[in-house]
Amino acid sequence: MARLRPLVLVHYHELGLKRGNRPLFLRHLARNLRRAASDLGSVSLRQVSGRVLLELDGHANPEGVRDRVRRVCGVASVSLASRVASTVDAMKAAIECQIEGRSFASFRISARRAFKTYPMTSVELNRELGRFVVERTAARVDLHHPELEIHVEVMPAETFVYADRVEGPGGLPVGSSGTVAALLSGGIDSPVAAWRMMKRGCRVLFVHFHSVPYLPPTSQAKARALVERLTQWQYDSQLVLVPFGEIQREVVLTVPPPARVIVYRRLMVRIAEALARRHGAAALTTGESLGQVASQTLSNIARIDEAAGLPILRPLIGMDKLEITAEARRLDTFEISIEPDADCCTLFVPKHPATRMSEHEVDAAESRLEVPRLVKEGCDGASVETFAFPAGVSVAPADP
Repeated sequence: MARLRPLVLVHYHELGLKRGNRPLFLRHLARNLRRAASDLGSVSLRQVSGRVLLELDGHANPEGVRDRVRRVCGVASVSLASRVASTVDAMKAAIECQIEGRSFASFRISARRAFKTYPMTSVELNRELGRFVVERTAARVDLHHPELEIHVEVMPAETFVYADRVEGPGGLPVGSSGTVAALLSGGIDSPVAAWRMMKRGCRVLFVHFHSVPYLPPTSQAKARALVERLTQWQYDSQLVLVPFGEIQREVVLTVPPPARVIVYRRLMVRIAEALARRHGAAALTTGESLGQVASQTLSNIARIDEAAGLPILRPLIGMDKLEITAEARRLDTFEISIEPDADCCTLFVPKHPATRMSEHEVDAAESRLEVPRLVKEGCDGASVETFAFPAGVSVAPADP
């Protein structure tokens, strides 16, 4: 029989709980879905009762669109589905297309009705369609651990049938929660933290501190590679490169060694905050995890926060290194992060940094510095680079 051309069916869950604000979130989701597939052919979107339908022209690659869409934050799952009339015979024909060429020993039919006036209940549909599959294959029904699960979603005017559901990241669409500035090192943690903010609907501005010419520009290359990878989740990114070597040198000349790491971090926060305000970001984000290094003890985190006028969000604060590393592997940032480099965190760092600095000790250390001048120098020396995914595609911002 003729194979039905698949379309891409997107399910979301958290967005469905937004009630009065749901249209705003759905506009952001629709914009991001279009952007994700913008170079893969003509794609039109339609909202269908808690779902988003992507209809493809004859030139679009359905598998390619699905693989792009699975990375869109806000998507719970995505499937290549057949659309047929809401009759049992049409459902059977679609199921026959789904099972054609497959080898499976067990299966399950999962039918759902979006409207309760359909003449058959979900249980009756499961039995009727399951009997159809049994008649055409040697497979048995297994409701608990099937090798193949066939989904049938019955709408008033149409029915969607699909077998391979791919999980998405969930969360909220990028752009729906505002903008944050992420302090991006070349390490494992900060890219994961930035992605977690994207998953909560934030657009991320990346801020990277480097120590050129005191160190080679390898950390900048890693930052660019990480931003390029993460741009696949938010489609447009800006990377702000901040020269920090001269500022560190001045700190070394005036601040006692145990206090230097906290002073560095407080200066970074002040510079990042000024840049964030310049670019419209409402908060800062770091990859700090409680107790992981000297600057991330509870008391030192408090000292760092005292330097900030914007909120500092720490999405990894309760995670351990193994959990963070596992997530970095899933994001494909881990291999970039472990490449050898020399970043500003390795320059002028004392052997024994203080782990529990008091507010008085920090104030005494910074009193020797012209902090406003150093912050201005960092901001004035910063350069901005832009990234886009897919490359060369630009989309206007979503309506508020």
